[in-house]
Amino acid sequence: MTGYDALRTTAAWLDLSARGRIYATGDDSARLLHAMTTNHVQQLAPGTGCYAFFLNAQGHIQADVNLLCLEDRFLLDTEPETRERVLRHLDKYIIADDVALEDATASLACVAVEGPHAAAVLAAIGAPAPEAEYAHAPWDGAIVAHVSETGEQGFRIFMPAETKADWIARLEGAGAVPAMPDDARTVRLEHGKPRYGEDVFDTTLPQETRQMHAVHFAKGCYLGQEIVERIRSRGRVNRSLVRLEVEGETPLASGTKVTDGAADAGEITSSAFSPALGKVVALAYVRAQYATDAMVLRAGGRRAVAASCGAIHQ
Repeated sequence: MTGYDALRTTAAWLDLSARGRIYATGDDSARLLHAMTTNHVQQLAPGTGCYAFFLNAQGHIQADVNLLCLEDRFLLDTEPETRERVLRHLDKYIIADDVALEDATASLACVAVEGPHAAAVLAAIGAPAPEAEYAHAPWDGAIVAHVSETGEQGFRIFMPAETKADWIARLEGAGAVPAMPDDARTVRLEHGKPRYGEDVFDTTLPQETRQMHAVHFAKGCYLGQEIVERIRSRGRVNRSLVRLEVEGETPLASGTKVTDGAADAGEITSSAFSPALGKVVALAYVRAQYATDAMVLRAGGRRAVAASCGAIHQ
């Protein structure tokens, strides 16, 4: 069974150790992270977490993060490309705060298990499978968190780097097969799940991404909040991220134009051929009037239909 098939039908493991992992400790760490991200960090209790954006003063997304509240610290899980940016961004705003940052990327590895049977794989090795999104629990020297890379049921396991091979052997012994980055990327696009660096950029506004689980609108002040609130009061943005199903087997390059007749409707950010659909799946930013489910457009001259994120239509 291929890694792609396992992600969609059983369970596969992914090595996510290239991602950045940062610890934030100190009495003021919750207050600082609350003031620097779009989500409500100060209400988090140990064992819970959230997804959040870091913004600049203009409201543009500088990074995204899976933020886990541990007993004595916070763990920030970031894209590989934004690890140093997040460290610099936070360090810039530590003035007289009791906050210490530690880059744990080298010492703390990360392996994910994802797919419809992911929880069963964890159960087979005796590990917990937290039910709530971003919930997590310590187990056997590691942290098991309910965080998905692909949009399928998924769990992220953070373990000491020297134990990574042992963890992979356990997961494979319980039936998980290896999946490659391209396998995960295809499933992620099938689910319409954007990735910072491919679909979200440092010029993107939070509402444009439609990932509003990253934003808490009643949390108080944070960097970039004024712009987010201004957009909220206006009621809409000029463009939105949508998932497209595009006829054909050849993926479309980033920047490929999406059109409605002769009108420019938007452009592709990323795409891949979906074996399950027999066509290309893509994410694209389109003008607000085109961000409607079942809207028929053209992408690179090919028929493209907007589809709801989070599901594969067959």
